[in-house]
Amino acid sequence: MLQTLTRLDDTTPEVLRPVLAPLPAMTEAGTRLLDAASDLFYRRGVRAVGVDLIAETAGTTKKTLYDRFGSKDALVALYLLRRAHRWREHLLARLAEAGVTDADLAAFEGGPEGRRRENVVLLVFDALETWMGAQLRGCAFVNAYAELGDGEHPAVPVIRAEKAWMRTLFDALAGDPGVGAHLHLLYEGTLVVLTAGADPDAAVDARRCVRAVLAGAQAQ
Repeated sequence: MLQTLTRLDDTTPEVLRPVLAPLPAMTEAGTRLLDAASDLFYRRGVRAVGVDLIAETAGTTKKTLYDRFGSKDALVALYLLRRAHRWREHLLARLAEAGVTDADLAAFEGGPEGRRRENVVLLVFDALETWMGAQLRGCAFVNAYAELGDGEHPAVPVIRAEKAWMRTLFDALAGDPGVGAHLHLLYEGTLVVLTAGADPDAAVDARRCVRAVLAGAQAQ
């Protein structure tokens, strides 16, 4: 299942494909532009940042930006795609360190596996807490969607796919889509309360809620 969630092939669900697309090879200038844009987009917002500022911050020219990425919209989509890759790598590394394997997920689908399941789900919230760290602007995908809306912008499929990927992961960990929905909502809410809510105890509260959700599901 972990491999299914990370590889892009003919079996990959359509909704996940945009966020599993490989990152393109980039020149040094392209990397500087993407780094500069990523920092600016996250801190200031997508609409507030123009290509002049990105190019100036990266020490390049607007022409170089357009040569490498084609448009600002494409750069926004790539910023989010790379962020999704990095979050996924961070999360999967945390799971790997704890010895979580595809065999664990298969066991979750076939039986209760109460304590092991709980520990693995809690690892996701541990990873979220360390990932956010000092990032006080919250979820980059939600922020971008709030600015871009449900239109034809190339970043929108990436945003939706990232959310779908997390829901798919929780469904797999829970072994039940209904429970996975509860866990995913807890995860999204934790992001908001940690940052916009400025509540340092949000992750602690989330872990308590996770235990309650899984205990209730097992008792049924």
